[in-house]
Amino acid sequence: MTSPVAPTRVCFQLQVKPELLDEYIRRHTPVWPEMLAEIAAAGRRNYSLFLADGGRLIGYYETDDDEAAQAYLAASEVAAKWEAQMAPFFVGLDGRPDQAATPLTEVFNLADQLDAAQAASSPTTEESSAS
Repeated sequence: MTSPVAPTRVCFQLQVKPELLDEYIRRHTPVWPEMLAEIAAAGRRNYSLFLADGGRLIGYYETDDDEAAQAYLAASEVAAKWEAQMAPFFVGLDGRPDQAATPLTEVFNLADQLDAAQAASSPTTEESSAS
């Protein structure tokens, strides 16, 4: 089922300790099935992690209610266990990685701008009926 409201897009950044990159990748190949289920149950979808040189990690997901998704995972025993095991991989992080990652500000989205451009160029109902 799709939501009538556009999903919230969330992008975040973390820094993986360079000396732990290989182990970090290994731990995500694959992620525990029960953790995957918790992420989905929290309402996160289209979730990806991207790793750049030097350990810069960018994460992205979509959700209908990020506050509810965060609260669900904060209360999850499985997520707490997973995040406790992931915490040592990150530089300068206070708290659980899933709760303390630095969110990034979205400045451009192609679909949103195409929709806005189309709406701006479409005649309104009043203009259409006047013709």
